[in-house]
Amino acid sequence: MKLNCRRQTDWCSGANLNNAPPSLPSPAPGGAGATLDAGDKWIEVVRRQHNPEVVVFANLLNAVECDALILAAKPRLSRSLTVNTHTGQEALHPDRTSQGMFFERLENELIYRIEARIAKLLRWPVKYGEGLQVLRYRKGAQYLPHYDYFDARDAGTPLLLARGGQRVATLIIYLNQPAAGGATVFPDLDLHIAPKRGQAVFFSYPLALPSSLSLHGGEPVAAGEKWIATKWLRQHEFT
Repeated sequence: MKLNCRRQTDWCSGANLNNAPPSLPSPAPGGAGATLDAGDKWIEVVRRQHNPEVVVFANLLNAVECDALILAAKPRLSRSLTVNTHTGQEALHPDRTSQGMFFERLENELIYRIEARIAKLLRWPVKYGEGLQVLRYRKGAQYLPHYDYFDARDAGTPLLLARGGQRVATLIIYLNQPAAGGATVFPDLDLHIAPKRGQAVFFSYPLALPSSLSLHGGEPVAAGEKWIATKWLRQHEFT
């Protein structure tokens, strides 16, 4: 089974035959209304801002792909964990009340296709990313504002960095649209992004500091449930 990597840049393997990759994951230039090449399809930019870079994409996944991810994830769900910053291990935390699971990188044809599309769109090799995580938020579930990077002051950070360096960007894909609530919020930017099936929000944080303005969270689901897929991107190959 081969990844769908095209032209002179093989973002799936990490080889770029013409130019060095950008220092951070970043979509090709183009503001709202632009369409960007994602290998097997073109993706529309709904919103884009810089400093920090936040990009909202339309139709990153189609309805069939969203439903297939949900169906594949359901039997493997368990209470979501967070990283214990003192030990570098995962643990339960009251700030995060979702259920979740991780797919192995490239574990089946669907994940192959989605990983390749993300890699091409964000110009960052598949092997520089953690496995795709699917999360379900039932009514009342939320994730309080937090940072995705690992704080250098925490005792567990060296263990986390050993697996692929610092996290440098996040992609959140909305697999459905809850009846009410569940927006992704960026408190420092006064930005709210309502979940819409197939859309995605990308943001990067070149510095592992609050000045990155990457503080974000998931508001409580007020009605129905919310399903998302999250992809964290690392500085180096994730092992």
